[in-house]
Amino acid sequence: MSKRTRLIIKILLGIVLYMLAVLASAAVVRAGEADSGRDALWQVSTIDALLAGVYDGAVPVGELLRHGDLGLGTFDALDGEMVVLDGAAWRVGADGKARPVPADETTPFAQVTPFDPDFRVTLDNVGSLAELTARLGAALPSANMFYAVRARGSFELVRTRSVPRQSRPYRPLAQVAASQPEFSLAGTSGDIVGFYGPPFAKAAGVPGFHLHYLDAARGAGGHMLDVRFAGPVTFELDTTTTLVLALPATPAFAAVDLAPDREAELERVER
Repeated sequence: MSKRTRLIIKILLGIVLYMLAVLASAAVVRAGEADSGRDALWQVSTIDALLAGVYDGAVPVGELLRHGDLGLGTFDALDGEMVVLDGAAWRVGADGKARPVPADETTPFAQVTPFDPDFRVTLDNVGSLAELTARLGAALPSANMFYAVRARGSFELVRTRSVPRQSRPYRPLAQVAASQPEFSLAGTSGDIVGFYGPPFAKAAGVPGFHLHYLDAARGAGGHMLDVRFAGPVTFELDTTTTLVLALPATPAFAAVDLAPDREAELERVER
């Protein structure tokens, strides 16, 4: 084999190895992007904007469901509580009844994620929501991460609330919630759905646990205010390492004053 032939083979081999390295690198990037997408909490707007009365729908439910199959939120004009479960969106209205939501309905605030549970926690003898969140919080590997939460079980009691559709000019959420309709679901079975937000999540999201409920018949539910277990319940949790914040391109969001500290308002509304 001549020196020229050996040189050509060496050059061609180098090109092949370079192309294989580029392809391998691209595959790693694509895999990383896919993993990041699966571990992303996709959020519409901020909780402080909602507290301030920014209730105009900004994102269609159909678009929201492209980014996750589990989540919660509300709807245009604050028309009820949203539960996203198994890739479908449900509205619990001011009458406490759950109904499926069409893809063209819009949301001013919502959180969804592709739910891939990373670990499970089984709890028993839980007599209140405060006890549930304390014991579940103690089981988290770190308080500084986001977690998606789902549990299916039977309950002696689930107490929920919803919010009625609002008319302009919109009142702040704390004023709306002061007269919110509440519901007591006794001897119920269904799904608890929600998120844990770390302490630094305030203003953007809800620090601590934010949980909604949808019964097994998909007929009732709402924002969870209290709960008593009827037996052991296993919680699945998905560690979520990426937060994607989609800010509404609406005049109301552009004009709202988000400088005030609304932590006390959030406490009154969520708890």
